[in-house]
Amino acid sequence: MLRDKRWLMGNGKGIQLFAFTVLFATALAGCASSNRAGDPSDVDQTIPGATKWGHYNGEPVTKWNPDGRTMTLLTELRYTDPHGQVWVAPIGSVVDGASLPRYLWSIMGGPFEGKYRNASVLHDVSYDEHNRPWQDCDRMFYYAMRCSGVSAAESKTMYYALYKFGHHWKFSIKRAKPVKYEGALVARGEEIPRAIPVNPAEISQARNWISNTDPSLEQIEQRAQAEAW
Repeated sequence: MLRDKRWLMGNGKGIQLFAFTVLFATALAGCASSNRAGDPSDVDQTIPGATKWGHYNGEPVTKWNPDGRTMTLLTELRYTDPHGQVWVAPIGSVVDGASLPRYLWSIMGGPFEGKYRNASVLHDVSYDEHNRPWQDCDRMFYYAMRCSGVSAAESKTMYYALYKFGHHWKFSIKRAKPVKYEGALVARGEEIPRAIPVNPAEISQARNWISNTDPSLEQIEQRAQAEAW
């Protein structure tokens, strides 16, 4: 043991290797502690297709309905978010983009176009079911957009608009119909009438703020709540 210690102290290469190992470990610790608040940690990369923002299973195949406004899912779309929660849009689900304020369509180019498609389908279904808190549904929409390659600025602008102007609901134990969620019965959500109409100027201002400062989701929520009063 003593001979090994003398060899390390007297050998320049050994000292350099030891120093490099210490610096590398310190750098890794610094990266692990520097995640922005509200951003998810990396998921298990052994999951096929997994990324920091979760992963999808399946591709949505739809058909237009006779009303010309809605589409019916012919295949199941499944999404696992960064926290391991599974969101499912089952076969037969009817979607129309109504869970998103129509003004956002001018920003995103339509809820079922391009990179927004999967996230929009899941968000529509989750808003129609009302069996999870709306805050969870909106966060899922943000993570799913990022998983689909939508930029941080665009995703956070959508999140701000949904948090402030979305069609939210509450859980009323007396009036709500119980549904199953994660193996337990919970009350089905009762929609809350929204008194705040979509304000394009506020969305535009928030978009500029998000582009310039890259706020966390918590900071976006705080801004939306403060503006509501």
